[in-house]
Amino acid sequence: MTELPFRLDLEPPFLIVRFENTQRTLGWSITMPGFASAREVVWLEVRDDDLAIHIDPVDFVGAKLLSRGLTDAAAFMTSREIQRHHIAQSRIGVATATCLTTVGLSNGEKVGKRHRQETSAVGTVNTLVHVSRPLSAGAFVESVSIATQARTAAIMETNDLRDGPAITGTGTDCILIMAPEGDAPETCAGLHTDLGEAIGAAVYDATHAGATEWSAELKLANGIQSLWTTP
Repeated sequence: MTELPFRLDLEPPFLIVRFENTQRTLGWSITMPGFASAREVVWLEVRDDDLAIHIDPVDFVGAKLLSRGLTDAAAFMTSREIQRHHIAQSRIGVATATCLTTVGLSNGEKVGKRHRQETSAVGTVNTLVHVSRPLSAGAFVESVSIATQARTAAIMETNDLRDGPAITGTGTDCILIMAPEGDAPETCAGLHTDLGEAIGAAVYDATHAGATEWSAELKLANGIQSLWTTP
C-alpha cells in the first residue's frame, strides 16, 4: 500500500478522515447526500440507546458533529466498533483507489426480498472510496456502481462464514465516492477501465476483510453463548 491520500484519526466515538484539500463527493452519507464537497469524513459509533424511537438520527448526528467542530463533514453512523475498520488500496495504471470501510451485517438483507418483520438487530456497511483522478459527473455515478458491485460480491462470497440465509447487504449501507477537483476529469469508470478495476479491487478487499472479521466474531460469540446455555 502506498501512502494514504488522507490522515486518519481515531477519536472515539469518531473515526475521522481528513484531506488536505477539498474533495468532490457523490453518495448518500447522512449529512451530504448527492453531489457535494468535503475535506472531512466522519464515522460516528453509536449504540441502541443513543437512537431511541423519538430521536431523529440526522439531528443526533448534527449535534455530535457540532460538539467537535465537524459541521462541514460528511458523516456515517455505525454500531460497529470504529477501531475495527479496514483499508485497502489498489493502483492500476495511473489510477489509485483507496477504500476505508466498517462492516456489520446484523440486519442483513437480500436485495429484492426484504424482511417484513421488525428486528432490533443493528449493523451496516459504510464505505468510503477515494480515487486519485478527477471525475466527471457520469464517472462519479459509474464509480458508485462499481463500488456497489464490489461490496456486494465480497459480502456474498463470505456468506458461508455465518449462519442464516444469503444476504447482499444491509438496509442501512452507505457509499461515498471522493475525488480531487481538477481539469480534464475521467469520463469513464467501468469494469474495463483502470479506474474501475482499481475501485473494484480496493472495495472488494476491504469489504471482504471486514465481513470475514465480523463473521468470525459472530461465530465466537454464538459459541460462547452456547457454552453458557448448554445444560
